Amino acid sequence: MLNKQRISIKQAKPGLIVSDDIYNSTNQLVISKGVMLTDRIITRLKFNSISEFNIIQETKEPLMPVKETSYSQKVRESIEFQEFQSAFTEQVDTFKNEFNKLTDKNEPIDIDGLLEHTSDLLHKTRNGIHVFDMLHCMRQYDDITYVHCMNVSLLCNVFGQWLKLPEKDLEVLTLAGLLHDVGKLSLPGELINKQEKLTASDYITIKTHPIQGYNILRNKGLDPRIANAALMHHERCDGSGYPYKIKGDEIEPFAKIIGIVDVYDAMTSARVYRPALSPFEAISVFESEGLQKYDPAYILLFLEKIVQAYVGNRVRLSNGKEGEIRLINQHALSKPVIQLDSSFLDLSKERDLKVEALL
Repeated sequence: MLNKQRISIKQAKPGLIVSDDIYNSTNQLVISKGVMLTDRIITRLKFNSISEFNIIQETKEPLMPVKETSYSQKVRESIEFQEFQSAFTEQVDTFKNEFNKLTDKNEPIDIDGLLEHTSDLLHKTRNGIHVFDMLHCMRQYDDITYVHCMNVSLLCNVFGQWLKLPEKDLEVLTLAGLLHDVGKLSLPGELINKQEKLTASDYITIKTHPIQGYNILRNKGLDPRIANAALMHHERCDGSGYPYKIKGDEIEPFAKIIGIVDVYDAMTSARVYRPALSPFEAISVFESEGLQKYDPAYILLFLEKIVQAYVGNRVRLSNGKEGEIRLINQHALSKPVIQLDSSFLDLSKERDLKVEALL
């Protein structure tokens, strides 16, 4: 006898059958009923913030809850993380007050003061990927916009260093990351923090925030790349972005960088309504959604650096086996070569296997 069972996204595994249509927060169909879950479909559900859904259950035994990965636990229990989290909370609270002043046309921007927020936090980390680990493990705060802007700023700084940007350009990129979502201050707070599904009207309103941000920043005496990044960070190289659907070289380079970091942070940050994606799940989303949306000079370096940082790390695969990442597949970055005891497994040749968690 077939029964329905409601499961969390952490309990999802390949082979389970979806019993009902699944929609995202904007009422778009993500998965149709009757579809069998695969690793790629599970990643798509996570990317669309689906926290739980119904499956067809053929047995009476309920699925056991999946425990949080030990890698995240180790990071959260470290003294470094506790110090970083305390400093992060303090910096966000201060940044929130300064951020809100930006809508005042007569209020000058304290550039040095704003950059202090990120530099103080960067000094509490060992290297670029350590920043990523710290942010992956942060708990959700009520002020989503402010926390997200701080995250994007920190990650832009790391990305800029990977790109070997001159110091002045690195400062501009860091500041642009901090201010990229300032346009959301002009939108109703209840809309930005809305937990239920967005209406078509809600979505149209939210998509105005890049123009709102540009209008706030363009007359503040800042480097013009900062206002342009706010305007264009949702544009995509294939013309699929917004607000103007411009393409390729028409897009401000710093906006291209922020666009990548913006999406990555959204995927890997924990939210009240959904779990965070692991770095390898996020990379898989970029690959499946189409790398042509992003400038290859930026997206490939960004993803390669993340994967390289975890070479040598112990991981758990989606079939439950554990091993160590040994080699990167340049044409399938989310599918590295894994050493399982004395044998090697090339995930790029295993369609239904993926890196499920860092250990």
